[in-house]
Formats: sequence, C-alpha cells, structure tokens
Amino acid sequence: MSGTAAEDTHISNVHPPDWANPSPRAKYHLVVIGGGTGGLVTAAIASGLGAKVALVERHYLGGDCLNVGCVPSKALIRAARAWREAREAHAHFGGPSVNGGESFAVAMARMRTVRAGISAIDSAARYRSLGVDVFFGEARFVAGDTVDVDGRKLRFHRAVIASGSRPLVPPIPGLSGSNYLTNESIFSISELPKRLAVIGGGPIGAELAQAFARFGSSVTILELGKRILANDDPDAAKVVACSLERDGVRLVTGVKVEQVKTTNGATRVVYTRAGEPGTVEAEALLVSSGRAPNVDGLGLEAAGVEYDRKKVFTDERLRTSNHRIFAVGDVTGRLQFTHTADGHARMVVPNALFFGRKKVSDLIVPWCTYTQPELAHAGASWSEVAKLGDDADTITIPLSEVDRARLDGSDEGFFRVHLKKGSDRILAATIVADNGGDIISQLSQGITHQMGLGAIGKTIFPYPTQAEAVRKAADQYQRRKLTSRARKVLDLYFRIVR
Repeated sequence: MSGTAAEDTHISNVHPPDWANPSPRAKYHLVVIGGGTGGLVTAAIASGLGAKVALVERHYLGGDCLNVGCVPSKALIRAARAWREAREAHAHFGGPSVNGGESFAVAMARMRTVRAGISAIDSAARYRSLGVDVFFGEARFVAGDTVDVDGRKLRFHRAVIASGSRPLVPPIPGLSGSNYLTNESIFSISELPKRLAVIGGGPIGAELAQAFARFGSSVTILELGKRILANDDPDAAKVVACSLERDGVRLVTGVKVEQVKTTNGATRVVYTRAGEPGTVEAEALLVSSGRAPNVDGLGLEAAGVEYDRKKVFTDERLRTSNHRIFAVGDVTGRLQFTHTADGHARMVVPNALFFGRKKVSDLIVPWCTYTQPELAHAGASWSEVAKLGDDADTITIPLSEVDRARLDGSDEGFFRVHLKKGSDRILAATIVADNGGDIISQLSQGITHQMGLGAIGKTIFPYPTQAEAVRKAADQYQRRKLTSRARKVLDLYFRIVR
C-alpha cells in the first residue's frame, strides 16, 4: 500500500470525511467524551451490555495510541532495531556484511501502512455497527446532565470524560517559532534529520532518540534531571542510558534550557549546565517534556466538575465532583499509559451504570519503556520501595546468568524483585531485557492475585527463555528460606538416613 493510500485508509476509518452525525436520542444511558482507548473501550462495553451510548470525538478515533503514540512509535522502533541488527550481523554472528541502502522514507511508509490496517479496529463504522452513536465535533458540557456537540444536545444519565492528554510544551523563549516536533507531529515526517535534539529524557524521548540514532541521525537528549527515566530504578535506567550512548545518543543531564534560536532552517538550543553555557544545533527538535490534560473547551465549570492544569479530580471509583460524571485515562492524571485507560474503562462501566464499587487503588499497572533493552516495571515505584529500607528483601538476577540472554548477545540487564520482609509477597519488580515488556506481565499477575514469588517459581519455564530470570529469583528466595536451624535439622536427618 502506498503512503498516500495508507493515509487515506487510516483517515477514512478514524474520521471519515463524509461522516454524518446521527440525530441524538432523547436521552443516553452514557455519553463518552473522547475516542481514545479509554473512551472506545468504555463505549464498546456499555453498548454491548445494552446501554444507549453516544461517543464524541473531536479529531481522530483511536486517540494518541493509534494515531501518534504506541502504534506508530513501536512500528518505527522495530524498523530501527532491524537496521541495527543488519549492520551488526557480521560482527556479532558471522552474518552477511551490510552497507548502505537504507531508506528512512520506506520505514515511515511501512509504519503508516501498519497503522492503517490496525485503524479498522477503532473505526467509526465498526463502532456504529456495535450500536454506538458516533459524533465528530467539539463536546462541551452546558449543564450537569447535558453535552453540546456543535449545536446538538446530548442528555445523559451518566457521562465519562476520556479526553486524554497532549504534549506539554514548556515556556522556553523562542520555542514557539522553531517548528519543533512532538509525538503528535514527528510521525508525519518522511526525511531523516541529520541532527535531532530532544528536550526530555522520559520514555518517549528515550525511545525515539534511540530509534532515530539507529536510523542515522546524530541525536542529543537534554534532560533537566540528573538522569534519564527518572521514575525508574536508577540501576535499570543506567543500563538503558549506556545502551543509548552505544547507539550514538549524546546524553546531557542536569540542564536548564534557556532559549531556542532558529536560523535558515537550523535550530540552536541554548542551555546551562552547572552554571556553564552550552548549545546544541540540529535540523529537528523534539519536545518530550511531559503531558497536559485535555480539558480546555469542555465546559467543566458548567457541569460542576473540578479540575486543575494537571488533571480532572476523581475519587477511587473514578467519579468526579459531579456524581453523574466519571473520568478515565490520561485526563485523570494517573499513570498515563494506554493499558491504564483500558483498565479504567473496564472499571468505570460497572461503577457508572450498575452501582459498582471497583477501586482504582486495586489496579496493578505495569509499564514498559520500549528501548533496547526494554525497561519494564510492576508494583510499587522504586522510590516507594527505597523508603521501606530494611522492611523489604531484594533479589537481583543479572541477565549474564540467564542462558538465553547470553545466547542472544543481550545479557547486560537484570531482573530485580522486591519482597515484603520475611515473606515471598511481591511488592515490586523491574526487568531490563530485550523482552522485558512481555516478561513483566507474569509479575503483574502475581501481584494482582497475591501469588508469592515461591508460587510463581513452581511454574515450569520453557528453556531457554529470558523469563527464566524469574525462576532463578524464586530459587534464590527458596535458598534464603533455608535458615541455619533448618539446615541443622536436615544435617541430622541425612546422618540418620543412610
């Protein structure tokens, strides 16, 4: 599929140019504002249960994840990884030597083709077939039980705000006139920038910096904090940082960006670090410095919904200050991941329509940064675990002790699990490995269902896999359980039994 055909297919699915909004019903059981993951899953579940549902989207169905987030970024990351593997096949595995022939435009075209194919799942036609009334336009509350969509009034029994978030653009002098990129615009380019500057060393900045470096850009990350991936285990973040640097990414941490200057298509980022001035020059600038909730223009005041610049306020049941109205996903300010929004949606339908009592605090939300190696985590944050001190037992298994990681030539990471002192109850787990995002699900399941590490260790793992690190950690826990008194009893037993 050509790039133009892919884009046409994509748009015809997520915002058909000839779409006619339906005539509103007298009253809906549920009106959902926002057609990202949270809104789509909420609408599909509620409609499937028989509720009359309206879904309102002002731009593209699928939200960030499909259009400018998970789907395009992971397609691009996979292409960049393939390029790197091709270049290194000879040196690492005795494979063929590869030189030149790369085409960034082809990699971007493939991404758009894949995205177009996936977009059918989130299409307006599909949701109409599910019985959902799909409206495109600007949604605005005009009362505590009514939403206006371009002059059409949608009255509701309950409503869910799933409007998501957008890139937070810092107030840096000169930035607004620099033609900077965000995750909302970087996937629209087709020409590889020779030099790329990235403001922000969080997950998005780290992932795209590594990908563009592998495509051949000269990449510099400017990070305000002392290290990249500040919300993750420092040891794990260090492994990722070293991997980025090996790929040619320059990491400049502890900076304050003072100004952005643009001259003849080139961008100069001026910063200070430890009181010393510095500059980075690039053809493209990616801003990846946080997210802001999409609340502007929603008329939340008219609905009596409390919010601030960071979030819509919700209680444990995802209910806002107007008890007819709930909120899910990024707009709540909680962990801003696609799977968080999905989890919220599965909770909010029974809570909103059937007097459910499900609590947000009961959700165990893992996360993964899709660099190579991937950095995945589940459970309490590393800072929360650090505060526990001696009240937690920690087991670390280096991937250099895992056969599959050694066979793959990717053994620089580790698996780390934190247990409640004196027990096998899992408080948190971190893994830095090529398949970390897949492996962490097992630990997330264990925490959710209160399975101890010992119980997980009784599972037979296929050999060889990198997930075997989990079993090795369970084995180490079992050895720790063998107290000196127990050893003496066993010694006595084996002296008797001959």
